[in-house]
Amino acid sequence: MTRLSLIFALLAAPLTLASAQLGNLSAPPPPKAYVAYTALPQTIAANHSATLELHFRVLPGYHVNSHKPTLDYLIPTALTVPAAAGLKPGEPAYPAGQPYSFAFDPKEKLSVYAGDFIVKLPVTAAAGAHSVDATLRYQACNNASCFPPKTLPVKIDFTAK
Repeated sequence: MTRLSLIFALLAAPLTLASAQLGNLSAPPPPKAYVAYTALPQTIAANHSATLELHFRVLPGYHVNSHKPTLDYLIPTALTVPAAAGLKPGEPAYPAGQPYSFAFDPKEKLSVYAGDFIVKLPVTAAAGAHSVDATLRYQACNNASCFPPKTLPVKIDFTAK
């Protein structure tokens, strides 16, 4: 190694170390999903109107727009349940949103879900085990920005007796 390349290597080492340390300060990559679904076993009366409860949890540090967002341009949280053999789904019932404001505009209150929330799904089903592939579309935000809308697969399993 020549004297010049040795000097260059010694001068570059602190810069390499500093840039590696600064890389650790950057924000972590966003999660693949901001909302999680927990499938709980449910049994309903066959051939009668019943209500299934679908349990969701928004990751800490995030919130999602409620089903009825405060502003027109915000994307609402919406559950889509296809019809299936032996199952007639009704219109989902969403919880009321929680008021949320940002530090930069404390007067504007947005309607959001944070933490745990439950969507109630009215159904009428024939006797037997049922498995329905539904989706939850939502837009997540943190205190600094909102992210592109996501679609969460929701597998609804229940028994009608």
